[in-house]
Amino acid sequence: MKAVILSAGQGKRLLPLTTDQPKCTVSINGHSILEWQVQELIRLGMDSIHVVVGFGADKVEALLAHRVGSSSIHTIYNPFYALADNLISCWVARNEMTQDFVLINGDTLFESAVLEGLLQAPSAPITLVTDEKPRYDADDMKVIVRGTQLVRIGKTLPIEQVNGESIGMIRFQDRGSRLFCSTLDQRIRKPEALKQWYLSLIDELAQQGHVSTFSIKGLIWAEIDNPSDLEQAERLLKIYQSFSASPSISHGG
Repeated sequence: MKAVILSAGQGKRLLPLTTDQPKCTVSINGHSILEWQVQELIRLGMDSIHVVVGFGADKVEALLAHRVGSSSIHTIYNPFYALADNLISCWVARNEMTQDFVLINGDTLFESAVLEGLLQAPSAPITLVTDEKPRYDADDMKVIVRGTQLVRIGKTLPIEQVNGESIGMIRFQDRGSRLFCSTLDQRIRKPEALKQWYLSLIDELAQQGHVSTFSIKGLIWAEIDNPSDLEQAERLLKIYQSFSASPSISHGG
């Protein structure tokens, strides 16, 4: 199985840290966000890793060459990174989505058990990783799940129906890859696609009954959007490293 990481953005909410470097190169306890992700993907046996780059692409490529140095890692340049949202990053990487793959947001950090659990989860065309917490805010990518089936995903769902959030990690298998790419090809023909998240495609496919979920309740992960997220990830990483020999990562929402 291969992995695709969406890391084309600057991460403006982390300014001034990201003034001249992309979010994925920001350091947490001595290693960049991207390094933490890549080391887990390699350790768990991914055949190849494809990183979509944009802002500061040369810095990302230099980091991968000098600090990771694996021949299984490749970059894909998104020339529209300054004009569009991450649906376009998926479109430029579509040629790497023709077989089973895992799609990961470039700001999602996770402990080993998260990815291990996803890879071992029951077979389904599309499997979205979810977590739960007591309250959800406007920035959370909220979900409505019935059993293990995803019903809807989005930031503006009716809060009284929400029972989880996406962590920014999805597995595509068999026809799931084809369904996603076909839906992507259809959406890209519409002007509004430039300003849409790829999860709007997952929402569409969920309403057609194609998306399952895998809950990681109790496991550790983090999404890095702003300075407070970064501080929390640093704290949680230290805690995780204190009881694990594997330097993985973080969270809780």
